[in-house]
Amino acid sequence: MPEQVHGRRPYASVPTGGAGNRVGGRPGLARRYGAGVTVGERIADVFGRAGVAASLHVVDVDDDPERALVDADPGRAGDADPGRVGGAEPKRVGGDVGPGRVGGPAREVAVRADEQVVIASVFKILLVLEFARQASVGQLDPTERVLVRAADRLGGWGVAGCADDAEVSLRDLAYFAMSVSDNTAADLLLRRVGRDVLPMLAAELGLPRTRIVGGPRELVETMLADVGARTEAEFARIFPTLSDERVRAMRVLDPAHTTSSTAREMTRLLGLIWRDEAGPAPACATVRELMDRQLFWTRLASGFPPGVRVRAKTGTLPGLHLEAGVAEYPDGRRYAMAVFARTERLATRRIDVDLAMGEAARIAVEALRDG
Repeated sequence: MPEQVHGRRPYASVPTGGAGNRVGGRPGLARRYGAGVTVGERIADVFGRAGVAASLHVVDVDDDPERALVDADPGRAGDADPGRVGGAEPKRVGGDVGPGRVGGPAREVAVRADEQVVIASVFKILLVLEFARQASVGQLDPTERVLVRAADRLGGWGVAGCADDAEVSLRDLAYFAMSVSDNTAADLLLRRVGRDVLPMLAAELGLPRTRIVGGPRELVETMLADVGARTEAEFARIFPTLSDERVRAMRVLDPAHTTSSTAREMTRLLGLIWRDEAGPAPACATVRELMDRQLFWTRLASGFPPGVRVRAKTGTLPGLHLEAGVAEYPDGRRYAMAVFARTERLATRRIDVDLAMGEAARIAVEALRDG
């Protein structure tokens, strides 16, 4: 049953549509964002027009990190959250945002920011951070060579797409994992840093709701098992024949059974990295540099004008469009962003969804800059 939030319904219950429709009780949102339209209504309209349900969290990186976990749920305002520090009543920046709020001591925009969601390849931020931490203190040599054989390949781009055996360094595996979301590279890197280390890293960084369940290989094996396929080639033949209901029942799309987190915890992670608080400063700098080399730009980066530097990491599964990153403005201000969108259609190539993610992130950042 949808909860009422200060007289407005949560996003999933707010009608959306073209300029002639009444959205949130306003004709065409005052002809698309005229005076008096709140930040929450703008973001709801963007997601509604793309036909997605989404969680979003945007926060000023350089605000007091101890306040960055202030609860954004009006139903629990002032109560302690499992990861929350302090109990200050948030102030507002631009009005209500669906089931969350805009504003607060941490200067945040939150939409379902505490909802547990699948994060897919966004977990590679944690993976590369652990690699960089180990390299910075001499626990491993980033130039160590790794031979990528046919049995290692999981499909996709980078070394995953090589026809022949390839020898690369650990730091090049990290580069491929970030730049083109190479699952083979990520799996080999995870094998080297230790598959049991990432959950400990998440706990150390104060991310209690971030669950790491294996790596890319385990994810692929789960998908094969769920459709009854023995090989990736067999999976490729079976998957297109499955009903939407059968696909949505797969464990990789259920946050209770796969790697998952919340939008708020992902922006906390990014804030720690950008403030050099997630490990030695050289390690944090390595993660930022590798996130800057991601080749995909149609999601968060698409919403921002030239001159704003966006470093990010995507995640994609059927019906899930995910990204977390940081927007850096020429004036030095920095904003951590996480947008996780879920669609009814299971297609993974939806440029309209990608662009909506960027637009919503920009609206949220502008609210913080103007507030």
